[in-house]
Parts: sequence; structure tokens; C-alpha cells
Amino acid sequence: MELYLKISYLNDFIFCPLSIYYHQLYGELSESLYYGKAQLDGKAAHQAIDEHRYSTHKNILQGIDVFSDEYKLCGKIDTFDTEKGILTERKKHIKKIYDGYIFQLYAQCFCLREMGFSVQGIRLYSSDDNKVYPVPLPENDAPMLEKFKVVNKEMQDMNVDSFVPSNAEKCRQCIYNDFCDRPLAQKETLGNAT
Repeated sequence: MELYLKISYLNDFIFCPLSIYYHQLYGELSESLYYGKAQLDGKAAHQAIDEHRYSTHKNILQGIDVFSDEYKLCGKIDTFDTEKGILTERKKHIKKIYDGYIFQLYAQCFCLREMGFSVQGIRLYSSDDNKVYPVPLPENDAPMLEKFKVVNKEMQDMNVDSFVPSNAEKCRQCIYNDFCDRPLAQKETLGNAT
């Protein structure tokens, strides 16, 4: 049986490959033990989609399961307008458009296309300020598409045992910092104390 990784892992992997491992390890525990305010707010922002009550229009698919054999990814989309061919990934608040956001959209786009849907446009939506950020389709941004393929391959081939964190600021921001067996931020703090 082939292993399909979650689309949401793309963003997590870019932040820190270990976060995927810890999410799996602690996933069954109460999220209040490790989720920060930003994660809880983001989850709340998706609640209407998860419960299929975001829209009553028949042409709006919401929260459906998707998968890609080519990229070995699976997950859920936020919304897809089947008449306009517009795929939308919702975020609570977008301050900056990160590669991980775009890669999630690419993955969802590829999944929908493999499933027979015609995706004509992709975009990010920031619910706090009601802003829409159009994103070029993967075939219209060759450098970003190549980055997506490289990151997905690295994620698929990841060996948790050999990963060594290298960014102390990311470790400080990580929701799993207290649980991690290799938090760089704590090591630096301990090293400065001696």
C-alpha cells in the first residue's frame, strides 16, 4: 500500500519537518495542550467549511476529500466553484503569502484535476480582512512549480531521525517546542547560560 501524505503537511514541512512527526504523535490529544491562539483561530475559521455550511449553492464544493496519485498527497479543499473553476484556500489572516500556502493550493489543484475537475483559477482568502489574493496557476509559474515538486519530494523522502533544526526563531515559534527532543531555541538558551 502506498502512503499518501496530507496536503496540509506541505506548509508544516516548510516550517519544520519535525512538526509533521509531532502532529501525528500528539494528534489524538486535546489540541489545547499544544495549539496556540493562531492555530485555534485558524481552526475556528474553517469550521463552517468542515461542517459543510459555508455555502448552500450547489456549484460550491466545500470540504471535500481530494487525492493525487501523481504527487502522493491527499486532504480536503476549502471551496471550489465548479461553474467558474475557482479553487479557494481560506486562511484566518494573511499577513504574508508563504510558499506553503501556495503549495497547498497547487496540491489541491492537482488533486481536483486528477479527479476530473477543471480548475481555471486558484486563490487565497483572508477572512479577517475579507481580502482575496489570486495566485497564478502552477503551469503559469514554472519556478514555483519546480519548488513545489522539490519540497514535496523532500517531504515524501523525509527521515525524521536525521533531521537537525537550524533556525532558532522557528523553534521559538513552534507549537511543539515544549515536546520536541531537539529544540534549537532551548539549546541556545542553555548554551548561553553556561
